[in-house]
Amino acid sequence: MRSATLYRYCLPMDSGVILRNQKLVEREGLIIELQDDHGLALGEVAPLPGFSLESLEQAQQQLIAQLQLWVSGELITYDDLFPSVAFGLSMAELELNGGLPQAGHYHAAPLCSGDPDELIPLLNALPGDHRVAKIKVGLYEAIRDGMIVNLFLESMPDLQLRLDANQAWTPAKAEKFAQYVSPSLRQRIAFLEEPCPSPSDSLAFAINTGIAIAWDETLQQAVRRADFQLEDLTGAKAIVIKPTLIGSVQRCITLIEKAKTLGIQAVISSSIESSLGLCQLARFAQWQLPNEIPGLDTISLFKAQLESAWPNSALPIQTLAQQTVVWQSQCE
Repeated sequence: MRSATLYRYCLPMDSGVILRNQKLVEREGLIIELQDDHGLALGEVAPLPGFSLESLEQAQQQLIAQLQLWVSGELITYDDLFPSVAFGLSMAELELNGGLPQAGHYHAAPLCSGDPDELIPLLNALPGDHRVAKIKVGLYEAIRDGMIVNLFLESMPDLQLRLDANQAWTPAKAEKFAQYVSPSLRQRIAFLEEPCPSPSDSLAFAINTGIAIAWDETLQQAVRRADFQLEDLTGAKAIVIKPTLIGSVQRCITLIEKAKTLGIQAVISSSIESSLGLCQLARFAQWQLPNEIPGLDTISLFKAQLESAWPNSALPIQTLAQQTVVWQSQCE
């Protein structure tokens, strides 16, 4: 017997969440529930507004068609599906088949926002000698960003920073940022994601400043090409893998394995999934990249969790039973 249920959720967000210059008041998504004779498993499909090409409505329509195939016992091919659909459905299947280990990598790189004077003591309290934190840059003046990054690095000699500019800077602004980060501290910038809209400008920035870069949006665009090869994305120290924006579990694993052979750092990162999806990403990260701190510190952007609790989060939990059932079917 096989059955599938599709839920649609809507979770309130913190009032300060801005995506591509738009305030994200609520996070909407879909939860797949698969059940067969072996048990029950869940998966999350949540296109990210402003980043995913597919809308939630398009994802829902495609997902229902795929779930109908699954319930009837047909094999699903993920290659032609929307990335969010491919990832959520493949994750649910993986868990149903017992392929996703229970252990999770919940020690995520904290996302720093707010007053540096308040954040420095919190970062100093992080466990271990190797502290890794993430800062969003490009939202304010490049000079201000450079000064704040320099302050963090000067204040904590064992801190490594991951920076994310979301392609916000012109080459001139990126250069201004670098001018305010002491050359002696730049090696402790683990990487800067996508400083400029043009990959060639980002590469030139890395060469001119000695600050390592990482591909994020560039990777998302590249994997859509039929002839994609990771070798084509040269010059970056790291790739940031956001499965909701990349595709199926197997596609993500293939990227991770290829990155290892090329000596490129791979980092699993969130696309602001619910706590349910974040917990699965933490388990996926522990399974595939146990020695790499993932970028999953986004639960604080929510005002509520969904079904599965993120460790040590005090946010209230909404259950699946409280969400809207948009489709269900079963086959004997």
